[in-house]
Amino acid sequence: MDEIYRLADRCSVLRDGAYVGTLDKAELSAQKLVSMMVGRDLSTFYTKDHVAHDDARHVVLRVEGMSDGRLVRDCSFDVHEGEVLGLSGLVGSGRTELARLIYGADPATAGTVTLNGREVTPRSPREALRHGIVYLTEDRKALGLFLDMTIAQNISTCVHERDAHRGGFLNFRAQAERAARAIRELGIKTPSARLNTGALSGGNQQKVLLARLLEAQPAVVILDEPTRGVDVGAKSEIYRLIDRLAREGMAVVMISSELPEIIGVADRVLVMRDGEIAGEVRAAPGKPVKQEEIMTLSTGAAA
Repeated sequence: MDEIYRLADRCSVLRDGAYVGTLDKAELSAQKLVSMMVGRDLSTFYTKDHVAHDDARHVVLRVEGMSDGRLVRDCSFDVHEGEVLGLSGLVGSGRTELARLIYGADPATAGTVTLNGREVTPRSPREALRHGIVYLTEDRKALGLFLDMTIAQNISTCVHERDAHRGGFLNFRAQAERAARAIRELGIKTPSARLNTGALSGGNQQKVLLARLLEAQPAVVILDEPTRGVDVGAKSEIYRLIDRLAREGMAVVMISSELPEIIGVADRVLVMRDGEIAGEVRAAPGKPVKQEEIMTLSTGAAA
């Protein structure tokens, strides 16, 4: 987007395969361009129709004293029912490392994970999945998707046992129905569920990965850079999905390097610095979270 503003003399916009319009350089602005790309005003780009965070709500996820002996040190926090908790900080601050410890993808040297009042502390992603904790990796191509497998196969990867029958044979009809439902509900743009996932755009690949995680019917969803490498239209759709999950009572943890995104989507924000939680930022009544508050904690400028 920055390159368009710097280099383009004119900018033409396509949406859903149709020509929307063209703006000359003098007319180019984020407000106009994003409105044309997503079909609505920029002021409604970040969707937050769920009820704002309330400390009195039921605690779904509690993390206490989480450490890995290398970077992450003594991290503790709660996530409530129907809450979107943002996790911010500079690159290298330990955000992803903390998420992987909670999910059991990396070994922890200390700390516990409690889900709905019961300690579960996953020792592997398989355990986390069984308990109802899912994690969207920041690198969908290398660590998330099977690009040479079909959309239907990718979506069903976590729930093969549901389809097994007659001694372990897969029910391909159930797999096809699941994929068709996900394509419809998440707006995955594809001519067929039998298309290889690697042939999709970045935004549609991300939706396939999200569909796979949601098929596990989780209680907690950890999203690591959920809109990285996707177009503006797909970002808007992912924001709406996150809001829907919160409305349905799910606990959502969202890691993002984009400050406008995390401010626009999250109910409150935890800021990490040097492997520790440096502080919490939340909006006051009638006043949104300020980027300056997050950056102050991220850089230690107030220390």
